[in-house]
Amino acid sequence: MDSIFKGIDFEDRSVLDIGGGTGLYSFYAALKGARKVVCLEPEAEGGIAGSTNKFKRVRDLLGCRSVELRQSTLQEMEVGSETFDIVMLIDSINHLDERACINLLWDTGSKAIYRDLLAKVYALSNTGAKLIVCDCSRYNFFALTKIRNPFAPSIEWHKHQSPKVWSRLLAEVGFVNPRVEWSSFNRLYKWGRLLTGNRLAAYFLTSHFCLTMDKQ
Repeated sequence: MDSIFKGIDFEDRSVLDIGGGTGLYSFYAALKGARKVVCLEPEAEGGIAGSTNKFKRVRDLLGCRSVELRQSTLQEMEVGSETFDIVMLIDSINHLDERACINLLWDTGSKAIYRDLLAKVYALSNTGAKLIVCDCSRYNFFALTKIRNPFAPSIEWHKHQSPKVWSRLLAEVGFVNPRVEWSSFNRLYKWGRLLTGNRLAAYFLTSHFCLTMDKQ
């Protein structure tokens, strides 16, 4: 959490968590002072089975009534009714349209689909909003060598894209100031961040990144 949300101030902010699953990051935002959090989780393909029931149990346990679960997709959200100060796509950007994400690099139609989706994210963001996108890059040593990755054995690498691809598309719809952090092994603490929190190490590990951009 410290790595993903480094430099993010949730106090009195409105937050949109797209593909929020069981609400882990939504509840974190609320506990950090967010006044309103909307968690979008349709439990569609790529979602977490049973996430709705888990969400409700955690909400009751924590008493976070400022967190609202909406069982709908980004595509179903109406633009114009509300906007947000912080928008999160944590391990969910590739699930917005998996087929289009797979073909994004070479198919113009797929690129147009994602440009429209990200333009909607832009429209749902307030001026000065922070956008947080986390995912695994498709470029990984184990994916290249066709060997099962021991650190991320369930990742289907062809269904993901690199932070460079996402930052370029997001820039096309208006987001600015891309910043990329590569995930490290938490169990190693600061030494883990120093040794594995970089692109080269990530290539041989999980290739997981966190991309942050702004809406001016």
